[in-house]
Amino acid sequence: MHRPELTDAARPATMEIPAINERGETVPTAIAGEHPLTVYLDKRELVTLMTLGGAPEALVIGWLRNQRLLPAIDDILAVQVDWDVNAAAVTTRAGVADLDARMATKTVTTGCGQGTVFGDLMDDIERIRLPDDARLTETTLYAMLDVVRKHETIYKQAGAVHGCALFRSDELLYFVEDVGRHNAVDAIAGHMWLDGVEGGDKIFYTTGRLTSEMVIKAAQMGIPFLVSRSGLTQMGYDIAQQVGITMIGRSQGKHYLLLTGMQRFVRDGEGA
Repeated sequence: MHRPELTDAARPATMEIPAINERGETVPTAIAGEHPLTVYLDKRELVTLMTLGGAPEALVIGWLRNQRLLPAIDDILAVQVDWDVNAAAVTTRAGVADLDARMATKTVTTGCGQGTVFGDLMDDIERIRLPDDARLTETTLYAMLDVVRKHETIYKQAGAVHGCALFRSDELLYFVEDVGRHNAVDAIAGHMWLDGVEGGDKIFYTTGRLTSEMVIKAAQMGIPFLVSRSGLTQMGYDIAQQVGITMIGRSQGKHYLLLTGMQRFVRDGEGA
C-alpha cells in the first residue's frame, strides 16, 4: 500500500498559564493549543486551518479527501509540515486538473472556527451507497459510549475542543480532538486513508452537532453509523435521510435518540 512521505510534526495539545480563581488564588491552568496551518497544494495556497496541531499531516490529508480534491491516497507523494512558517506543503503525483473550478464555489459551514467546503456541498451525494446489511446493537452502542466516557481526553484537562472517534464495534481505532469538529473528522479521514481502513463496518462518534457537513463527511468515508452526544440540525437530518445513514444523537450513558436509518439498529432483545 502506498504511503506518502510525511513529517511527524505534532504539537503539544495544551500549554499552562496562570489564572486567578474565585478565591483570588493563582492556579496553573491548562489551555488548548490553537495554531494556523496554511495548506499549499503543489505550491498553491488553498486554505488556512486553525488547529490544535496534534495530527497535522493526517488533518491535511483528510481535508483533501473530504473536499474531494484528490480521489486516492496514491495521488499524494508527500505532506511536509513546518511550524516555523505555519505551513503544510502537499506534493501530488499529477496535480488537480480542475482545481480552479472546484475552488470557485465555497460554503462556510457551521463548524467551530468556520469550516469551509469547496465545490457544491451536495456533489456526489447521489452516488454514495452505504451498506444495508451493517448492524449496530444497543449493547454495542452502550459499550462504545462507555469507552468514550473513560478515555483520557484533552477536553477533561482544558476544555475548548471537540472530539471524534472511529470504532469497530466497541473497539476504539482512532480518537482525535481539535478546536473544531470538522478538523477532528478530517484527521480521522486522513488516518483511515493512510492505514487503508474502510468505513463499511465502522461507527463514527463525535462530541459535536450532527450538521450537514458531519453527515456528508461520514457518508463520503463510507461509514453507515454516526453517533453524537449532541443534537442535530435540519439539514443534517435531511441529508442523513437522503444518504441512508443511521444517525443517533443525545447519546450519553444509557440515553440515546435514534434519528435516522432505524433498519440498521438492533435494540436489546430484538433479533438482528
